[in-house]
Amino acid sequence: MLNIDLRGKRAFVAGVADDGGFGFAIAKAMAEAGAAICLGTWPPALGIFQTMLARGKFDASLALADGSKLAFEKVYPLDAEYDRMEDVPAEVKESRRYRECGDFTIHGVAAQVKADFGEGGLDIVVHSLANGPEVKKPLLETSRKGYLAAVSASAYSLTSMVAAFSPIMKRGGAFVSLTYMASERVVPGYGGGMSSAKAALESDTRTLAYEAGRAWGHRVNTISAGAYASRAASAIGFIDQMIDYTSRNAPLTEPITAADVGATAAFLCSPLGAGITGTTVYVDKGYAVMGVAVDRERGA
Repeated sequence: MLNIDLRGKRAFVAGVADDGGFGFAIAKAMAEAGAAICLGTWPPALGIFQTMLARGKFDASLALADGSKLAFEKVYPLDAEYDRMEDVPAEVKESRRYRECGDFTIHGVAAQVKADFGEGGLDIVVHSLANGPEVKKPLLETSRKGYLAAVSASAYSLTSMVAAFSPIMKRGGAFVSLTYMASERVVPGYGGGMSSAKAALESDTRTLAYEAGRAWGHRVNTISAGAYASRAASAIGFIDQMIDYTSRNAPLTEPITAADVGATAAFLCSPLGAGITGTTVYVDKGYAVMGVAVDRERGA
């Protein structure tokens, strides 16, 4: 029997602040496959996330198939908008939610992971990060600042993480990120430069696969997930309409689940996915292959 086996591997999952998103589902799927899990959580969300964990609010979601409970080895404060501490504005460093976090930058967290687990103590990095401060604005109304902020937080952060984490990972490691079909097709309402950021993420995935593959033997892939009502997606305001529309027009009509995405990520980062790199993998019930809507009378 061929199983996804991540025993003896450690994964760092960046972008988990609750139990409802793809990042949490990926962490859980990898834990089910035997991996040890560390998280990177945005500092302003870190306190409430740790409080909810301590109070058992996530216990049902943390339950694993064998009856055990998913436990995170460590939760690091991570703000992926900053590469190093010298890039962080003074007002951010001194703010209440950041000042006790230590070095919360990408390179700072990579250094902490190396100090905690040693060089070669990490096998998998998951990039479940996106932010577009003007996402509700049409592209024509998006400011330069908002556009660049979306690309910085949602795309360049992957490049920075591959650069920072690759040298401390065991050779033959795996990176996986999350993208969305708006990278290649128009999704009205998904604005603020986020469609451009996702296009950049997918392009960078290909280049990073080459560069990190040649330098360290690492693989880099991204998952294009279908419409799903995570807290982040729900904030955009039309996610329920997208789920309904894609379900009516996809080859498979059931909405995707976070577990679908989690299982795909676990596969891609396992030895079973050893021949896959530089690829965008669609987990959307086939919606991306459709060229014409079918939820109407033919010819209407």
